[in-house]
Amino acid sequence: MTTDTTTKTPEAAAVPPPGAAPGTTRAARGHRRLLTRRDRITLALMAGVPTVLHVALVWVTALASILLAFTNWDGIGFDSIQWVGLENFKQLFNDNPQFWPALQHNVIWFAALILVPTPFGLFLAVQLDKRIRFSRVYQTAFFLPVVISMACIGFVWQLVYNPDTGLINSIVGANEPGHYIDWIGDPDLNLWAVLVAASWRHAGYMMILYLAGLKSVDPSLREASALDGANEWQSFRHVVFPTLRPTNTVVLVVTIIEALRAFDLVFVFNKGAQGTELLSILVTNNIIGESSRIGYGSAIAVVLLVISLAVIVPYLVATFRKERRS
Repeated sequence: MTTDTTTKTPEAAAVPPPGAAPGTTRAARGHRRLLTRRDRITLALMAGVPTVLHVALVWVTALASILLAFTNWDGIGFDSIQWVGLENFKQLFNDNPQFWPALQHNVIWFAALILVPTPFGLFLAVQLDKRIRFSRVYQTAFFLPVVISMACIGFVWQLVYNPDTGLINSIVGANEPGHYIDWIGDPDLNLWAVLVAASWRHAGYMMILYLAGLKSVDPSLREASALDGANEWQSFRHVVFPTLRPTNTVVLVVTIIEALRAFDLVFVFNKGAQGTELLSILVTNNIIGESSRIGYGSAIAVVLLVISLAVIVPYLVATFRKERRS
């Protein structure tokens, strides 16, 4: 009597016998689950719709503004677009009496934000980082202006600066006829009055940024400086502040962007007239104003874009280089 012995190879063992359920093969492959058609449509909509909106509202409009800067167009019909080359920029730099004051005001805006509310925001962050009592309440109080729209902030400060019933004039006794201080209408005062309102909001923004940076500082560094005999100021100056270099870079870029895109607060105050001219105000007045010089307004927008890129591009290049080195 002979015994019939059959040896099965691994390939033969992996082949399912006839009539086996189809699910056994999928189970042997690790339960891999494929996306259904409905899942693919959902993912396409979730990724595609924001991408299309971003491209249409940001990139397309930016490129259109750059092209329109070299044209003369009143906004009525595409047939009326006339190519004028650099004529808009020549007129802007040489014949517009508001351009250079507006650019100067943007520079003053940046200097004021970087010199006053930024150090004050750092001071608040350092104090709140000490875990004092009611620190959450203080954070909420100082950060509250950041979450309020700039238009609402403008309306609030209009009440504060009101010549007759305003808080400031009532305190200093300048709310009587003949003694009014016109904080908004006086060209020598209105820009600084608007900057006070902008600084009130910017300080809370800087506080949050610096507070996040302070939370990332290694506590052992402070302990080591304390063991070496350094006082609180020396520890902050030589140990803590150098570690805030990435935060300082972000603060600098954010402040420059805030200074360049300043618009709504000034527009609510006095529509950018009588000493509060800004580049963004000039863009708005020429594009949607009575004259509707879209080509000329686009030229001002291009100048604003170039100034912004001159700040943002070096920051991005430096950031990418650090990431590659690390």
